[in-house]
Amino acid sequence: MATVIENPTSSAAQHPTESEIIRDHQPHLRLFTAAEYYKMAEAGILLSEERVELIEGKIITMSPKSIEHAASNDRATECFRRHLGERVIVRNQNPIHLTDSSEPEPDVVLAAPQEKRYFDHHPIPSEVLLVLEVAGSSLNFDRHAKSLVYAKAGIIHYCILNLKARELEEYRDPAADGYRRKQTHTAGQSFNLVAFPELTINVNELLPPEANS
Repeated sequence: MATVIENPTSSAAQHPTESEIIRDHQPHLRLFTAAEYYKMAEAGILLSEERVELIEGKIITMSPKSIEHAASNDRATECFRRHLGERVIVRNQNPIHLTDSSEPEPDVVLAAPQEKRYFDHHPIPSEVLLVLEVAGSSLNFDRHAKSLVYAKAGIIHYCILNLKARELEEYRDPAADGYRRKQTHTAGQSFNLVAFPELTINVNELLPPEANS
C-alpha cells in the first residue's frame, strides 16, 4: 500500500536555489573595537611602520603621502598655530577617538586646550574644534566615508584641502546622515572657523605655492 504524506513540502523548498544559498550564507565582516585594534599593534600584528586607521570597525590602509601632501600638512599646522596660538592644541596626523569602533588619524586637528594636553586620552568629538584632511588620491574616501563618520560623531567643522583643484571644501552642521552644509572656497578666497567665527583664513595660507610662483 502506498504511503500518503499530507501537506508535502515542495521540492523547491527542499532544494533551495543557488541564489538562495548564497543569500543565506553571506560571510559576515568581522569588525574590531579600538581596544582590539591597539592589542593587535601591541602584539605586532600591526607593524609600527604600517599606516592604518580604524574606521567603523574596519582597519583601513592609509594612502602614501606625497611630498606635496606632507608639506601641505606642515603648512596647515603652522598656519593654525600662527593664528590661534594657545587657544587650541594643533595635532598633526594623530588619532581622535570618535567611538569604540572609529579612531581615524586626520591630517590636522584643532583640539580644545586640555590641562594634560591629551597625554591621557585622544581627543573626543566634544573636544575637536576642526578636522582638516589634505586630499590627493584619498579625495573620494575623504568626501564620502570620512565625511559621514565625522558627521555621525558630531564633529562641528570638517574641511578637505583638495590639492589637485586647489580648493578647500568646508562641511558644517553635522547630522546622523551627513553634513547639512557644504561650501567650496577656491584659492585666494577666505573662510572662518566654526569655533572662532571672528578668525578669517585665506585658502592660500593652507595650499602649497604654485609651481610657477
